[in-house]
Amino acid sequence: MEANTRSTGRLPAAFLTPGSSSFFDFLADHSPELLPGNRKLPEGIVEAPHGTTIVAATFPGGVVLAGDRRATMGNMIAQRDIEKVFPADEYSAVGIAGTAGLAVEMVKLFQLELEHFEKVEGATLSLEGKANRLSTMIRSNLGMAMQGLAVVPLFAGWDEGREKGRIFSYDVTGGRSEEHGYAATGSGSIFARGSMKKLYRGDLTEQQATTLVVQALYDAADDDSATGGPDLARGIFPIVTVITDEGFRRLTDAESSELARSITERRLEQPDGPRAALL
Repeated sequence: MEANTRSTGRLPAAFLTPGSSSFFDFLADHSPELLPGNRKLPEGIVEAPHGTTIVAATFPGGVVLAGDRRATMGNMIAQRDIEKVFPADEYSAVGIAGTAGLAVEMVKLFQLELEHFEKVEGATLSLEGKANRLSTMIRSNLGMAMQGLAVVPLFAGWDEGREKGRIFSYDVTGGRSEEHGYAATGSGSIFARGSMKKLYRGDLTEQQATTLVVQALYDAADDDSATGGPDLARGIFPIVTVITDEGFRRLTDAESSELARSITERRLEQPDGPRAALL
C-alpha cells in the first residue's frame, strides 16, 4: 500500500471511498497495527508509568472533571506534573487513569473520532453516543489490560438534549456506567469517593463543585501514595475543568493555584478536612 502510494502520488481508492463515520473502525480495517491495543509488547514484565486519581461532580448547570498530577511506576514517582484531563470536544472531557502512554494515545484517537464523525455526518454525536464510542475503544484494549496495561477513564460532558452535566465511568472490558452526582477512578478513588460522599449536595454552585473535587483529591493524596497532592514548592496543582452549556473550560493556573492554596491553608487548622453534619 505504501509503495503504491509513493509511486502514484495518490491515496489508495479505499481511503477515498465514503464509508463508516467512525475513524476508529476505518483504522481497524486498514491499519489495525496503529491502534493502541494492538501494539506488540516486549518479553517479560512491562513497567510503565501509571496515572492515578480522577474525580468528577455535577452541579446545576454543568459538570466538573479534575485530576491529580502524579504518575507512578511501581513504588517510584515517574512524573510529578503529568496531565490527565483533556477536552474530548467542545462539550465533553475525559480524564485518564491507568497506563499513561496508552491512555494518552486513546484520548487522542477519541478526539479524532469525534472530529471525524462531525465532519462526515455534519452533526455532533450525542453525549450518550460519545460515551459509547469510548467504551468501544476501551474494549479494544482488553488484551493489553489482561497483561496489566489497563486504561480506565472517566468521561463527562454537557448533554444538550437533557440540559445537564453527566458522568460516565468504565471498567477494563469497556463496560459503561452512568454515575449520578459524583464519581472517581484510579488508585485513590476509594478515598476520593468517600470524601465526596460526605460533602456532595445536589445544589452546589460551580465554585463549590470545583472546591469539592480538589478537596477529594487532597483526601485521596492523604491516604494513597500514588496520588499527588498540591505541590506548593514546585507550583504543581490539580487540573480542574468545567463543562457547561457554554462549552469546555479549564481553570487557569492562577485559579487552580488559588483554590489549592486556600484548601491547604484550611487543612493546617483541620488536617482531615471539612466536617459533614451528622444529621
